[in-house]
Amino acid sequence: MTSPERIAEHLVLPGVLTAEQAAETVAGILAVQREDGAIPWFRGHHLDPWDHTEAAMALDTAGEHAAAARAYEWLARHQNADGSWCAAYHDGDPEQVTDRSRESNFVAYIAVGVWHHYLSTGDDAFLDRMWPAVYAAVEFVLGLQQPGGQIGWKREPDGTPVDDALLTGSSSIHQALRCALAIAEVREEPQPDWELAAGALRHAIRRHPERFLDKSRYSMDWYYPVLGGAVTGAEAQARIEADWDRFVVPGLGVRCVVPNPWVTGGESCELALALWAMGESDRALTVLKDIQHLRAGNGMYWTGYVFEGATESDKAVWPEEQTAWTAGSLLLAVAALGGEEATVAVFGGERLPSGLEPDCCV
Repeated sequence: MTSPERIAEHLVLPGVLTAEQAAETVAGILAVQREDGAIPWFRGHHLDPWDHTEAAMALDTAGEHAAAARAYEWLARHQNADGSWCAAYHDGDPEQVTDRSRESNFVAYIAVGVWHHYLSTGDDAFLDRMWPAVYAAVEFVLGLQQPGGQIGWKREPDGTPVDDALLTGSSSIHQALRCALAIAEVREEPQPDWELAAGALRHAIRRHPERFLDKSRYSMDWYYPVLGGAVTGAEAQARIEADWDRFVVPGLGVRCVVPNPWVTGGESCELALALWAMGESDRALTVLKDIQHLRAGNGMYWTGYVFEGATESDKAVWPEEQTAWTAGSLLLAVAALGGEEATVAVFGGERLPSGLEPDCCV
């Protein structure tokens, strides 16, 4: 169990986390993890592969490498024959699937987690064990790529593809493809088709918003092209500035969706990561400080807070749940600001392969 004495300096951030608080948060995630490695949202709720992976990455930032490895091994053991995972498992029980659809961004994210774990540990044997799962997952996801570069949302339980693409999901997949390419480079197994796919996807994200479903009310569609590394530099700065006042509530955090008066911890921490990746560490720190009102007494974080209503009593924590992925997103953002090498590499993107964009606009 992580103790305050074992907490690395990169998880101590004035105004956000002390060593004692960081240790409490890590312990909270470990308490959610099942013995078989599964990390559901919270005990008794469901596991989805994306949030499971985010929580595992957070454990690696705290040096809990064995626990993180168990999480990835859970994925490898329970991968479907087509390379996917189902969208939801009750309490992380692989025998209790509650949503048999297979969402492309959920499937792709294993590549981000595996690369992060490898950078955290240098464990070549782990990378060898996980490569077949990563390879199969990427191939499943690219089977949903559309001619315009965007990635279809999911396959239905009967295998029918849903070709409509989500900007947030495709942006997350862009990061995952780059991490998968980095793994392939280490293994000296070039994947030129993946490079072309990543480039076409980035081109679609940057230049063709019409190829994605309109979810512009959601803050994730605002910042995820930046967080996923598809939009950078001056374009990233302009994108964030354009909708800052629309989504950010000073002193409270980031709205999940406008116009709803609801700020959420996960979106706030992810925005902080995107800001950090842009070089806006001061603003990232402010966002992380602002959401500390969501911290519960046990070191975990409430999912969100309703800050306006007809009466004062309508202002409340909602929903009343403390999710492992919200705590995980906080730890990852703090680790990035603290300079933790693996997290910096995965979310900074400087050392990740970029893929090959089309030679001309399509």
